[in-house]
Amino acid sequence: MFATGQHVGVAVSGGADSVCLLHILVELAPRWNLHLAVLHLDHQLRGEESSADSRFVEELARTLGLPFCHRRIDVARLAGERGDNLEQTARNARREFFLDCMKTRPLDRVATGHTRSDQAETVLFRFLRGAGTAGLAGIRPVTAEGFVRPLIGVNRHEIVEYLAGRGITWREDSSNTSPDFARNRIRRELLPMLEREWNPAIAETLVHTADWAFEEEAYWAEEVERLARGCLEDAPPAILMSTERLTALPPAAGRRLVRRAIERVKGNLLGIDFGHVSAVLALAGQPQGHGRLQVPGVDVYRSFDWLRLAPPGMDSLENRNFRVPAPVPGSVLVPGTKMVMVLQLIDNNRTTEEPDSRYNEWVNCLDWDRVSGVLELRNWRPGDQYRPVGSGEPEKVKLLFQQARIPLWERRNWPVITRGDQIVWSRRFGAAAEVAATRESRVVLKIQETSA
Repeated sequence: MFATGQHVGVAVSGGADSVCLLHILVELAPRWNLHLAVLHLDHQLRGEESSADSRFVEELARTLGLPFCHRRIDVARLAGERGDNLEQTARNARREFFLDCMKTRPLDRVATGHTRSDQAETVLFRFLRGAGTAGLAGIRPVTAEGFVRPLIGVNRHEIVEYLAGRGITWREDSSNTSPDFARNRIRRELLPMLEREWNPAIAETLVHTADWAFEEEAYWAEEVERLARGCLEDAPPAILMSTERLTALPPAAGRRLVRRAIERVKGNLLGIDFGHVSAVLALAGQPQGHGRLQVPGVDVYRSFDWLRLAPPGMDSLENRNFRVPAPVPGSVLVPGTKMVMVLQLIDNNRTTEEPDSRYNEWVNCLDWDRVSGVLELRNWRPGDQYRPVGSGEPEKVKLLFQQARIPLWERRNWPVITRGDQIVWSRRFGAAAEVAATRESRVVLKIQETSA
């Protein structure tokens, strides 16, 4: 949890757990040359009682000769603005405060007073809410952000004994007895009932469940990362998944891969449950065709052999159509994408090489004498049609999409080049037969796609 010489913020509410943590770290700090600071967030939920807690913690820090970092937040007002419950808002506020302290002081670690008893309550709470293995892993002893829980192996009654035996005082939070909070009902009603009527060692069983789930998740974290490299494709802000690869995986791996994709798009897994993941897998498992569903914070789209997971609203019709000049010679960025179309004029009489040996895609070459004039780049639109090289008659671009199995979301900004109302070139499908370059063409207009 700690390395020699680190700067550590100790989160202290004034309650028994955090006060115990602070005193223990003060005693242990010389062993590793730790530099401690006291962090305290006033949630302003209990009026004068909250203010008294703040004064208590500030005085404790002064007595111990430690820096004191304090912030006041109206959590009730914030919960109303965010449309969230008080408990979740308070947790988020503490996390934001700690992360800010880590950046500004700066701190290497933030130690919080979570205990073995908290672990048992957390596992039961998450199980009742339908959490999978990741949720049942409970409170991590060490997180990637730098939060550490030195007391995670200590029971609450041991903490009280430690403080009482040394004459150390602490503050009691009156809200801990309120039945309005789910955590309190679990701690004061449900766990005692389960211990009394079902399993006297229920708390220990729940902690063992967390240990087991934590090790399982440690294994799966590496395995899912390996799978993600082969199955997930970045298309910011979206993620693409091959339905063939996804459905070929064992269900346990498939579920975790879907969760990873959702997390990468959304930034977290809040509100995502077993039913949401199962719905995504069912969409991927359909024999063919298109489909769409939404899970909290993510729009999931199926087209041909692909799933696209994207933030909601990514496909807004606002500014859907575009039409811009296509300079010859020159280049033009396809609006809404990172594609750049490069238009280059080549004198076909200056070389004796065969065209196919000079151009990677001869189909993307136009006869400039037949197409010269003002060209424009625009997106494909319903009803568009033209006659590509090799076709006997005009074909609808939509049919070409279907034949080439182009996913629906890729079509939105699909570029075509026009002369007046006539399409003379389309991405992938190439030049119109009427203006396509041949060996006899004097000057060739070559069209290439690059990335911005």
